[in-house]
Amino acid sequence: MYTLLDTVNSPAELRALSREQLPQLASELREFLVESVSKTGGHLSSNLGTVELTIALHYIYDTPEDKLVWDVGHQTYVHKILTGRRKGMGKLRMTGGISGFPKRDESPYDTFGTGHSSTSISAALGMAVAAKLQGSARRAVAIIGDGAMSGGMAFEALNNAGVLDANLLVILNDNDMSISRPVGALNNYLAKLMSGRFYAAMRRGSEKVLKGMPPVLEFAKRAEEHFKGMVIPGTLFEEFGFNYIGPIDGHDLNVLLDTLKNIRKLEGPQFLHIVTRKGKGYALAEEDCLLYHGVSKFDSSQGIVSKPAQGDSGKGRIARPTYTQVFGQWLCDIAARDERVLGITPAMCEGSGLAQFAEQFPDRYFDVGIAEQHALTFAAGLACDGYKPVVAIYSTFLQRAYDQLIHDIAIQRLPVVFAIDRAGLVGADGATHAGSFDLSYMRCIPNMTVMAPADENECRQMLYTAIQLNSPCAVRYPRGTGPGVSVIEEMSALAVGKGELRRAGRQVAILAFGSMLAPALLAGEQLDATVANMRFVKPLDDELVMRLARDHELLVTVEENTVQGGAGSAVAESLLQQGLNVQVLQLGLPDRFIEQGDHAQMLAACGLDANGLIMKIKDKLT
Repeated sequence: MYTLLDTVNSPAELRALSREQLPQLASELREFLVESVSKTGGHLSSNLGTVELTIALHYIYDTPEDKLVWDVGHQTYVHKILTGRRKGMGKLRMTGGISGFPKRDESPYDTFGTGHSSTSISAALGMAVAAKLQGSARRAVAIIGDGAMSGGMAFEALNNAGVLDANLLVILNDNDMSISRPVGALNNYLAKLMSGRFYAAMRRGSEKVLKGMPPVLEFAKRAEEHFKGMVIPGTLFEEFGFNYIGPIDGHDLNVLLDTLKNIRKLEGPQFLHIVTRKGKGYALAEEDCLLYHGVSKFDSSQGIVSKPAQGDSGKGRIARPTYTQVFGQWLCDIAARDERVLGITPAMCEGSGLAQFAEQFPDRYFDVGIAEQHALTFAAGLACDGYKPVVAIYSTFLQRAYDQLIHDIAIQRLPVVFAIDRAGLVGADGATHAGSFDLSYMRCIPNMTVMAPADENECRQMLYTAIQLNSPCAVRYPRGTGPGVSVIEEMSALAVGKGELRRAGRQVAILAFGSMLAPALLAGEQLDATVANMRFVKPLDDELVMRLARDHELLVTVEENTVQGGAGSAVAESLLQQGLNVQVLQLGLPDRFIEQGDHAQMLAACGLDANGLIMKIKDKLT
């Protein structure tokens, strides 16, 4: 079925093919990608768009001696296939299988682990400088998308690279045509010409001759910039100190191969701009690349079929919505009441549930791109002038703006609401995307209020509580659906810092935070234990902690957050401050990074399902 692909299990075998065979290999790779990802789920559109680029890179560069660094990394399936992991694609993003992102301990061809955006240029520059210090001829290549170029870290790296003069190639994969569009054969010809050593030598020779005549040299440089600026949008990157090449067609293998072959011989920082199409070669993905960006299992012959809604509450609302949908509906409802409410996202409109808000309130919706630090300080500026900004952000991405959270928002006590999605374990995306640390890193910040809802309705009411406070506040909730509690349309603020008893028992009291209430209640039934829904991580309900400590032999804290510094630590600190002496068992995520897998199975492996809680509590009591 895959005549050529079956013969390629390493870049060395790829390089043994003739150039005339590569288009067939690209076709087989696309067919394999659609077949494979349709069975496992994963990122499809972006990988279909980088088939030719990946082939060309491994064909021209001596990998793994030459270093390829992929930004974000969800476009590396072809890279994994060509580097000996094709058989592993059957367990992509599953427990015990290969990661959906590059991982250094998975393959020597994965030179840098990724998952977050805008890191590739910095990492590749470090590798290029290391080669320079070692006197090595190896090359370093950063492959970054136009979306990731909106991240400030990418420009910090470009700024530094231009003065270090290392042998670094940055490839900008422009797959939305957001920077420019290709202009045909002339542009491809110019790209090959400008990547050639003749052009580079001519340029250096001209500069040497004209050095004695500074005004003439300056004129020549300006003339060259203006000429290139007319046909190539590269003046910005030239100003950073790069030799700009492109844009070229990223699906034309001959142009890619010739250009990369020339670039590999050049010295100093190079910038290659290619234009590709997401979903290339699979018509359904080309038509709707967003739908096919991250997919669950589907029938590749029919494509993704929309699932019917799980029910209707009678008012146009889904009967069992996800937490993300609860947030999205709440934001629309509260914005209709208060024109000061604004929605902000760092390039995660659909993922964070803001699509409906963006449609209903376009003037109050702000997608700032992949720029989490900017998102927070931008929100702070809006809050200074009387607005109520709501930052919708994944837990793992909020980590990237920790200084802004402290310095620009918390110190100034600005009323910014953080709707923190994907808290806790996230399943197939693994360690880079898990929200394992937010309770720990937020509760130590003064002026912060931190809440964790146990169900869908509590999520809505906590968000309403947060918008009423005149200070920074976070509501963190997990991915997917909750226990199925009906969402009440009417909104009412919760008493800040107060939990609630959900079950009365004896001997053992389980203090559950957020998503852990459901398994805690099941365990409580089996153990005849008291169960409290703590609701607030900060301020903690010290009074409730005191009551439970006085009436029980063992307090058990349960959270979908790392144990170190988390909600359980807050309970232990409260007991110490109140001079209460009682046994405490802190349960949560272990002190290690947890790899990809099924979410329920991952929780069970961490002992955070009902059976796991029961076993650990019984062990503690014996």
